[in-house]
Amino acid sequence: MPGREFTLSGPETVIVTGQTIDKLLRAGDGDAALLYLYMLKTDEPVTPDKAAAAMGKSAGWVASAMAMLSRIGLIRSDDVIIGSLQEMPAEKPRRYTADEIKQEIEARADFSALIDEAQRCLGLLSPDGLERLFGIYQDLRLPAEVIMLLITHCIAESRRSGGGRLPSMRYIEKAAYTWEREGIFSLDKAEEYLKALEDRRSIRGEIKAALQIKSDRGLSDSEKRYIDEWISMGFRADAVEIAYDRTVLNTGKPSIYYTDAIIKNWHGKGLHTSHEIMEKDKAASRDTRQAVSNDSKKKFGDANNEEIERMQRLLDKIKED
Repeated sequence: MPGREFTLSGPETVIVTGQTIDKLLRAGDGDAALLYLYMLKTDEPVTPDKAAAAMGKSAGWVASAMAMLSRIGLIRSDDVIIGSLQEMPAEKPRRYTADEIKQEIEARADFSALIDEAQRCLGLLSPDGLERLFGIYQDLRLPAEVIMLLITHCIAESRRSGGGRLPSMRYIEKAAYTWEREGIFSLDKAEEYLKALEDRRSIRGEIKAALQIKSDRGLSDSEKRYIDEWISMGFRADAVEIAYDRTVLNTGKPSIYYTDAIIKNWHGKGLHTSHEIMEKDKAASRDTRQAVSNDSKKKFGDANNEEIERMQRLLDKIKED
C-alpha cells in the first residue's frame, strides 16, 4: 500500500503507510496517535518518562497510549523501552495523591458515581483501594460503566469459588489488566467477553463430567489447563469422552496425560468431533478388511476368495431364515 507523507513543523519528513493509518483510525485513540507521531519524529529509543517529559504528559498517560500502540501492533519491546506492557503486573503504575483523586472526583461525575457504586457493592474503600480504582479508570482508561461491570463480575467469580469473601481491589485490578489487554473498552465488548467466559465454563463442566471427575470436586489447575487447551483446539465433551474411554481401555485407569496425547493426535489429523472420529475409525476398519482380503487373494487366489464369499452369503441366508 502506498505511503502517505506528513510534514512536521521542522525540516523532517516521515513516511506513514496507509496500513498504519488504518490501524490508528480503527483504534480511535487520539492519545495513541499523538504518541506515535512523537515516536516517528524521535530517532532514539523512547521511554515513558522521556516521552512524558517531552510531550508534557503524565507517565500514566504515556503508558496507556503505549499499551494501545502495542495492542494494535505498532510498537514492539525492542522498538521502545516499555517494560512488559502486555504482561504488566497488577501493581499501581504510579502513585496518586489524595488531592489528585479528590480533584478528579469533583471534576468527573462518572468517576464520582463509580466510587459510590463500588462502595455500595464492596464496602468502604481504603485509601489504597480508592487509588487502585482511580488507576484503573485513569491509566487503563476503562470507562466507568465497564469498570462497574468488571466489579460485578469479580464479585460473582468470588462467590462462585465458594470463598464467601468479597474480592479485594487488588484482585479487581488484576482482572482490569486482563480486560485492558483484551481491548474491552465498551459495554458491548464486556458483555461479549463475559458470555464467552460463561460458554467456556459450561463446556468445561461437560468435559469434567466426561472425564468422570466427581461433581463435588473442583478441577485442579493442571486439569483446567488441559481442558481449556482442548476447548481452544475445538474439542467438546463428546469427543473427550471417546478419548477417556480409550484411555481406560488401553491403560486400565484414567490418565489425563494419555487422554491429552489421544486428543492432540486427533487434532493433528484434523479430527475434532465424535462424528469425525468415528467416521475415521470406520474408514480405518474398511481399509484393514480390504488389506486382509487382498492378502487372502495373494495367498489363496481369486477362486478361493470367491468360495469364501459364497460361504459368507450362505451363512447370511441361514441367519435370515
